[in-house]
Amino acid sequence: MPNQMLPTRTVSSCTPRTVQGIHVFSISGYSQHRGIGYTEYNKSGAFSVGGHEWEIRFYPDGQHKQDFIAVYLELLSKGANVHASCDLRLVDQTTGLSSSVHKTAPRMFNPNNDLRFAPQDGNFMSRTEFEASAYLRNDHLAIECVVTVLKDAIVSQVKPRSRIEVPPSDITAQLGKLLEAQEEVDVTFSVGGETFAAHKIILAMRSPVFKAEFYGPMRENAAALIIPIQDMQPDVFKAMLHFIYTDALPAMDDLEGDDRSEIIRHLLVAADRYALDRLKLVCQSILCDNIDVQTVATTLALADQHHCDMLKDACVEFISSSAMDDIVATKGFVDLTRNCPSVLIDVFVRMSRSCKS
Repeated sequence: MPNQMLPTRTVSSCTPRTVQGIHVFSISGYSQHRGIGYTEYNKSGAFSVGGHEWEIRFYPDGQHKQDFIAVYLELLSKGANVHASCDLRLVDQTTGLSSSVHKTAPRMFNPNNDLRFAPQDGNFMSRTEFEASAYLRNDHLAIECVVTVLKDAIVSQVKPRSRIEVPPSDITAQLGKLLEAQEEVDVTFSVGGETFAAHKIILAMRSPVFKAEFYGPMRENAAALIIPIQDMQPDVFKAMLHFIYTDALPAMDDLEGDDRSEIIRHLLVAADRYALDRLKLVCQSILCDNIDVQTVATTLALADQHHCDMLKDACVEFISSSAMDDIVATKGFVDLTRNCPSVLIDVFVRMSRSCKS
């Protein structure tokens, strides 16, 4: 299976950058400022926050409603919008602590229109509530304004994202070593004069036939010290065990051409015998890739006997597109006509239907 390339992952971060300032506007003689008119105001000295000039306006007679006092923050600097927020607070003259009366969430202050002010509503606090509160004592009040200017955010450099590499699974390699080491084996098979030791639980996990033999009604027969396996070559049984433990065929570098195809055919029979469906498909795939004039009849007979429909279809397709005289001349075709005549009938029926369509 080819290695799968993981996608490249990089990260960067964006962190807000703020500058905050606090200005206290102290007003004495509150009662003497009353009566100047609801459009008139007292203003604080200009103060700087975040490189911009600001001031506080206090309307003792209110601005829009005379039964309210009005307080504003104003942006004085010209020429640039400012992204900022503010918190307008009144100081308790008894405790010295301030309490928020109005908060403006971060927004753009525009020096060229009414957006230079915050808040947009002039009803800061009702006069009755204010004059009865601890915010006014001895005709004195203090307005505290917290201004937060948001500068351009800090964006970090792009860098590879930290990751933890997970190595590929090695469970099949470990199981293969377990088979080779013969550790804790609990069953032995005799095949063609050779013996093979294995683990019942692994065989049962992979094959329902072995499961029934070791743990089902047939388990008494499996209690023998050595279990004989009939009608199978030792090399085939060994290859089947290797696949059961590793989910892969063993290396067959020493086998060539017909010899390799022959052991694959025997493995397909073994896979069908022990209900090893994946091994059966692997064998079919290999045989399908190696269909030729000399092997197609033999492969067709095998596919029919062991219910390999896809492999059977591949053989029929090959025969339909090949020179029939060459196939008929092979030993495999002679054996096919002698032992599986019904398969030939099926082939000719399919070929006839294919021609008509």
